[in-house]
Amino acid sequence: MSLEHLTVLLLAGLFILGPEKLPDAAAWAGRTIRQVRGFAADAQQQLRSELGDEYRDLREPLRQLNELRGLDPRRAVANYLLDDARPTTTLAGQPTNAAANSVERPGFLRPGERPPFDVEAT
Repeated sequence: MSLEHLTVLLLAGLFILGPEKLPDAAAWAGRTIRQVRGFAADAQQQLRSELGDEYRDLREPLRQLNELRGLDPRRAVANYLLDDARPTTTLAGQPTNAAANSVERPGFLRPGERPPFDVEAT
């Protein structure tokens, strides 16, 4: 949440509950959130202990979906143009062709290399 969202919630709580009840309501909300986080952590730990290696296999597709969620065209273009490292695996986890990764992209200069100069173009 941004600072603006928190400010709006605080002001709404102040108008709805009043200054006397707002601290108690905030303390109750904090305790409730802490309890819910504790329940979630306990459930996750119990799943890990009962499922073992199967838990990791269960989490892998969710991790891949989270990677896809962060993709947008602007970020993909920026990553391609600014990042020299190419992925070594596909989204399915299969290794990519090593020969395709070793091909140089045209138009990029090596460190210390001078750009071409065209006398007729200037």
